[in-house]
Amino acid sequence: MTPPKLAVRGLALARGGRLILEVPDLAVQAGEVLAVVGPNGAGKSALIRVLALLERPTRGEVLMDGRPVTGPLLPYRRRMAVVFQEPLLLDTTVEGNVRAGLALRGVPRREQERRTARWLERLGIAHLARRSVRHLSGGEAQRVSLARALVLEPEVLLLDEPFAALDAPTHRELLGELEGVLRETATTVVFVTHDRSDALRLGHRLAVLMEGRLRQVGPPEEVFSQPADPEVATFLGVENVLPGQALGREGGLMAVEVGPHRLQAVTEERLEGPVWVCVRPEHLVLGPVYQGEGPSSARNRVPGVVRRLTPLGMGDQVRADLDCGFPLVAYITAQAAEELELRPGRPVVATFKASTVHLIPREGGPGRPEGPGGR
Repeated sequence: MTPPKLAVRGLALARGGRLILEVPDLAVQAGEVLAVVGPNGAGKSALIRVLALLERPTRGEVLMDGRPVTGPLLPYRRRMAVVFQEPLLLDTTVEGNVRAGLALRGVPRREQERRTARWLERLGIAHLARRSVRHLSGGEAQRVSLARALVLEPEVLLLDEPFAALDAPTHRELLGELEGVLRETATTVVFVTHDRSDALRLGHRLAVLMEGRLRQVGPPEEVFSQPADPEVATFLGVENVLPGQALGREGGLMAVEVGPHRLQAVTEERLEGPVWVCVRPEHLVLGPVYQGEGPSSARNRVPGVVRRLTPLGMGDQVRADLDCGFPLVAYITAQAAEELELRPGRPVVATFKASTVHLIPREGGPGRPEGPGGR
């Protein structure tokens, strides 16, 4: 079996006597994009610094191709490239920055010119080749940073929130270009971000880091739909994390009591007793209370009252806060909200499929988990 391109084992990092990172085991296969997400202060940038061999761990080891990184670090660092949130550029031209790493590695001049020209063109900055980096926009500067990293043809590319400081249009454009580049080059990547949609778009696997510890690692779709614990669920945008009681199976589905209502969930687990009931707000459909059952695959129908309506994004979506005997949040289109004549105090029925309900065993009292901002 081929060993991972990059891995850590028994990793711990302390600063000022405080443990800020503890990762027993994490591996990235050759050609894989591992997206690491977590709230601010979770230890994401610290992990990148350790992987980039810029900071020695307090204990544990970094491995490349299955072998511990030992001895002089420069040969290992030359197999990697790092792009940070803030562009770190030399005070010279765009072309000079992109070529600099090749010159330091002793690449022949003609090869320097060929590779530099290729990446200037590929990232849309060939027309800026002779411009001083002092006169670049934020997006242009980050393109130079990416070109400077990719021109080295690294075995491992480490990205530390490279789009966080960019405006939304530039962010989307550069993300799309990076997606294409990674598809073409099959580079091994660790991509740190707090943007869940970026992680879902680029990552082959997703790692959730919270309070310096890995809480869950797996395929993005699995992590988003089946979060390991209520804190992960809340961070990943599951706004409905409700205390409930698993009652047992009924007709192949799990019956769950939440407040005054009985719900059904699809699960392979044998659960009984206290659980967290997780439903993403975009999986709820709202309708008028007088609407009949009608043809529907939704097993769960919960009557409630609209308490608050909040526009989302550019105003094409609306967040509806409901009182159903327990708080429930639904995301619906602005058009649907208008057609339903939604307003505070309006009775509605929320429906959702049993397959959209995720159950997590619950220990302790019935209190709702804190969101990432409250921890």
